[in-house]
Amino acid sequence: MNEHDIRFMEHALALAREGVGLASPNPTVGCVIVNNGQIIGEGFHQYDWRDHAEIVALKSAKERGRGSTLYVTLEPCSRTGRTGPCTEAIISAGVQRVVAAIEDPNPLNASRGFERLGLAGIEVVKDVGEDEARRLNEPFACWIRTKKPFVTLKSALTLDGQLALPRSGKKRARGIGKRDGHEWITSEESRLEVHRMRHASDALLTGIGTILADDPLLTDRSGLQRRRRLLRVVLDSKLRLPPKSRIVKTADDDLLIFTAGSLKSAKARKLQYAGIEMVQVKAKAGRLDLRAVLTELGRREILSVLLEAGPTLNGAALAAGVVHKLFLFYAPKIAGDNRVPFALAPSLYLPPLRNIRTQGFGPDIAMEAYLRDAFRD
Repeated sequence: MNEHDIRFMEHALALAREGVGLASPNPTVGCVIVNNGQIIGEGFHQYDWRDHAEIVALKSAKERGRGSTLYVTLEPCSRTGRTGPCTEAIISAGVQRVVAAIEDPNPLNASRGFERLGLAGIEVVKDVGEDEARRLNEPFACWIRTKKPFVTLKSALTLDGQLALPRSGKKRARGIGKRDGHEWITSEESRLEVHRMRHASDALLTGIGTILADDPLLTDRSGLQRRRRLLRVVLDSKLRLPPKSRIVKTADDDLLIFTAGSLKSAKARKLQYAGIEMVQVKAKAGRLDLRAVLTELGRREILSVLLEAGPTLNGAALAAGVVHKLFLFYAPKIAGDNRVPFALAPSLYLPPLRNIRTQGFGPDIAMEAYLRDAFRD
């Protein structure tokens, strides 16, 4: 590995990021082909375009690939799926050297692509830009290994750990929402980042308490292109979802309700008539089985879930051990009470947080930390 490898891999990673929202349920991958220090081909994967990033780059390089170095953010595939194996195309093009960021987390291909290239006499360099490539593909790694989605718990909090600011009346301004003229908790910069997070997610998950308290839309308003709508998922054990709520009024094959109630009740039929899809799952002590919910979402090829909820669902998700990553926005504000804490869960024991990072969004500070490793756990 040398400084040129790092520079060209950074370019490949930038290309991979262009596929965010467009590649799922496949991995997010970028590729650059270099000959004599010049980029002769590049590309990234989009699911609807079928071709993997390596094939896009090889097609743009045309006949100039012989003797080149190929930089790719994920180990090339060596098996036939929706497309043929990328390893064979790389070998046929006469590529001399392959620099890859990470091994394929797919157990059916892990290390086999590198092995096939090596047997063909191609030099293979691994783990260049590994950290960023892993971050880009943690949802795919989680889903391909467990058939369940990667879960990020996102919350906006005051400095004293509250999800809401007091209002003059009974209602309160919660999270990143703004209702009835009251102030947001977090800054515009933080709210823009949340929409980028929604754009990078396949589904947004919340509880009925948030719907009843805030009447949110929960849509992706990033303005960025995506191949399928953000699936809005509501956990509603007793089916209290108001038919006149904004999330119901704006439903367009993008709203899924999990409930323990009968799907043949008058309320259920009214929601179904409005085009709302519902799935019945078991509940214990009034709470839906989160693992069953995630199993169903995984079955639908949902790779990533953004959890935006209140204290009860936050606590239940943490207690169930289904959260992989925390992303917490702290605003420089004090709520001054303890009515809406970050999470409610008796006897909550969490593993030590890993890979902690902080960054600023306007006046706010965001902390990102991992509870589980999607590539290993």
